[in-house]
Amino acid sequence: MIAVSTQSNQTKLQDCTVSAPTALPAWQTALAQAITDPAELIAVLGLDPALLPAAKAAAKLFPLKVPRGFVARMEYGNPHDPLLRQILPLGLESLETQGFAADPVGDMASRIAPGVLHKYHGRALLIATGACGVHCRYCFRRHFPYGEETASSQHWQPALSAIQNDTSIRELILSGGDPLSLNDRRLRELSEGLTHIPHLKRLRIHTRQPIVLPERIDAGLLQWLDSVTLQKVMVLHVNHPNELSKEVIDACHALTQHGVRLLNQSVLLKGVNDSDQVLIDLSEALFDAGIQPYYLHLLDRVQGAAHFEVTEITAQTLMRALLKKLPGFLVPKLVREVPGHTSKTPVAF
Repeated sequence: MIAVSTQSNQTKLQDCTVSAPTALPAWQTALAQAITDPAELIAVLGLDPALLPAAKAAAKLFPLKVPRGFVARMEYGNPHDPLLRQILPLGLESLETQGFAADPVGDMASRIAPGVLHKYHGRALLIATGACGVHCRYCFRRHFPYGEETASSQHWQPALSAIQNDTSIRELILSGGDPLSLNDRRLRELSEGLTHIPHLKRLRIHTRQPIVLPERIDAGLLQWLDSVTLQKVMVLHVNHPNELSKEVIDACHALTQHGVRLLNQSVLLKGVNDSDQVLIDLSEALFDAGIQPYYLHLLDRVQGAAHFEVTEITAQTLMRALLKKLPGFLVPKLVREVPGHTSKTPVAF
């Protein structure tokens, strides 16, 4: 799943800007123009101003950030819009809930180098950046210490050395934040370092950028992907079919045409996709866009996100409905992440 940082926008700019004094690519301009003020978001969508005090308070705990193109897919005047619900700060986020924690998946216990996590055999996860294109309110890394734990902070060298020294690692997973928040030069710097690690076979990129900021899939990024000699897998994060605009679908088709295999993992979220019909429509829309439904995650129990949780019993009921109405290859695996376990844990239904 995709995660974001609580670092200031000023700190994040070092990962997102180019050094040459030339015009910014369209995606960087769109990212710089993202809505970060709850008052502006509420005004743009014609929402009740009474939502503002709680939104401001919650945004102090975890900042608001959402690209304008993503906001344009939301229904004007509807406070229950499923896309809005994912990004609107709410007062419920300030509640302390038993069983919810700052590090719900045990990231820090699996650290083997700055920004490198090794939880599962054969795979290492690299925290490429703390920057992200959108701040999802249920983000399981909303409390992650990106200032100290970002692999790019020392030009990748400690991270690359750790991966080089463990010959069991066959797959590198780029995560964050969102790794596609890095500019093409930084991504190329990383991938060139990976070419010297003979035991690596695959590069897996976990990203929400093609969904919330499809401008990111531009000629420069596609050229970088063409230069990567490893097998390329991109795991997207789509929770609702309304996220799949024409621009997103076009971006996904471009990725597949450049040799990238697309998978999707969703989070089961109350008020967003806790309906069998929404999940059925999502799987159908994903497949039409060339994306394979992969995982449906139970919520990672991060502090501040308890209001999104769907019970396991409800999740099991939804999955049984999907099995009755979809071909098997369109039914995602229902899973949860348990700290210390050596893989995602399937949830029986």
